Amino acid sequence: MIFSTLEHILIHISFSIISIVIMIHVITLSVQEIIGLRNSSEKGMVATFFSITGFLVSRWISSGHFPLSNLYESLIFLSCSFCIIHMVPKMGNHKKDLRTITAPSTIFTQGFATSGLSTEMHQSEILVPALQSQWLMMHVSMMLLSYAALLCGSLLSVALLVITFRKNSDIFLKRKNFLINSFLFDEIQYLNEKGSPFKKTSFLPFRNYYKYQLIQRLDYWSHRVISLGFTFLTIGILCGAVWANEAWGSYWNWDPKETWAFITWTVFAIYLHTRTNQSFQDRNSALLASIGFLIIWICYFGINLLGIGLHSYGSFTSN
Repeated sequence: MIFSTLEHILIHISFSIISIVIMIHVITLSVQEIIGLRNSSEKGMVATFFSITGFLVSRWISSGHFPLSNLYESLIFLSCSFCIIHMVPKMGNHKKDLRTITAPSTIFTQGFATSGLSTEMHQSEILVPALQSQWLMMHVSMMLLSYAALLCGSLLSVALLVITFRKNSDIFLKRKNFLINSFLFDEIQYLNEKGSPFKKTSFLPFRNYYKYQLIQRLDYWSHRVISLGFTFLTIGILCGAVWANEAWGSYWNWDPKETWAFITWTVFAIYLHTRTNQSFQDRNSALLASIGFLIIWICYFGINLLGIGLHSYGSFTSN
């Protein structure tokens, strides 16, 4: 009873804090970025992380196993993963590019977990025999961390595409100030030759230099975050294969969840391969990442809607 009350308090505290963080983001975007508010939002994300972590630790102690036995717990862990993705990278002044993705993602997943699922699904469950293994923590945590990183990186790519196509349409409709465009192009070439960390993209020159810088940063950080997520995904799949061999006697069974995990891995492997080819970078790779965003949700959430296959214990119908 004590643990149940503590979990209830912690999850509502974290949801309240992340809601305030979202409000701060809206204020800074609508009015002007204020350093004090920005620092408050950063502290809010840290407080949210510790609140969710406290919930998971409390659930772990009360249930006696790592809290990843059902969809509710996995969604809470996913929201915690978004907080980790937000805090871990040393991004300096460019951290705000990812902050606008991680905070809404956290409140979305946590809000759906607390309000969109039935009360029965909030209760901790006894692990089925297949889940009673030390591989549970390694495999599922790596998969959820990969989902969080890949979703954040894909959303950055979606934002990149939106800004790029919007600017291209503006250039198509308004072909004025040719000298300004030429100047910006020469300036961009100069910065690229100086060795800027964002030089490996080849977008069209934009009259608004600050938006060009934004596109460069979005492309740079989306690549970095997706690379991190792809590493987690690879580790998670390998751990899952070893676990499957112990539990079911086969490394790979082409279960729906396994199949879509393989499709997800393939899409982002192609994405990373396109990054090595200059002619396929920028918008082409961003388009691949945007497709990957949909595939991740199918792999993680869509399969759970069906409740079929060897991974059906994580579905809506598993209760």
